[in-house]
Amino acid sequence: MNTQGILAAVTIVMYIPFLFTSFKVASKCGIWRGRWTSLLVFCIIRVLGGAFLVAAEKITPANNGLYTAGYMLEVVGLAPLLLSTLSLLRLIFDGPDGEPTDESIFHSLRTFNAAGVLLTVIGFFTVSRSSSGASTLRKSGFILFSIHYIALVGICIFLWTKVHLIMKYRKRLLKVISFALPFLAVRTVYGVLSTITTDAFTGSTTSSNTSSLAEFDLVTGNWEIFLVMDMITEYAIVIFYTTSAFVLPLDQDFKAPDFIEDEFPLNGP
Repeated sequence: MNTQGILAAVTIVMYIPFLFTSFKVASKCGIWRGRWTSLLVFCIIRVLGGAFLVAAEKITPANNGLYTAGYMLEVVGLAPLLLSTLSLLRLIFDGPDGEPTDESIFHSLRTFNAAGVLLTVIGFFTVSRSSSGASTLRKSGFILFSIHYIALVGICIFLWTKVHLIMKYRKRLLKVISFALPFLAVRTVYGVLSTITTDAFTGSTTSSNTSSLAEFDLVTGNWEIFLVMDMITEYAIVIFYTTSAFVLPLDQDFKAPDFIEDEFPLNGP
């Protein structure tokens, strides 16, 4: 296997344990409530994407469909990671009934995220018909992902201005999210740069990319950059979020002796 195939195999090994732990957390909190489900979806995408790329390396003659599927999952994997962060920020707003009063910002960002995924996926499926058109769609998708990230930072800053109103364990969760945001920023920047410079998603290791951003090419670029800006940043975020799920008893916030349900500050109108 080439370097990309080896990294794909490493990705599978890295995420299989988190596939089970994230499923445990999501099941405990309710799969359909979505608080931790996005993290589970992200782990599934990483395992499947790695499997497609490893299979593409092993099959002869080359199957470009497998490469396209693998790289597509690699690219759209940013979406559930953004949604995971959004879901955890939403947890801080949750009241005793599990719902914040105002859902509009969260609904809007989820819509942005879904639109970004749709544009990116269409950009992959239409690459054989119109390379420039497909590239434009993928770039549009990542513009939406970038806006989503900026909005997450805005929500986080807002919460820090109200930190004195946030309950004990949710305050610790906010610290975890704040620590993860720089890693998510690096991952988002890499996604934008690789989307700008990558035109072909095949198994070819010979680069014809002559742009100044060629080292960010997802297929033929610098694998060390991919390892640091993509794989390591994602893995760090997954570790932060999964650990917080196990060590922060968020339900205990509502059992504190000084908690008054009618005066929960961040859940009020």
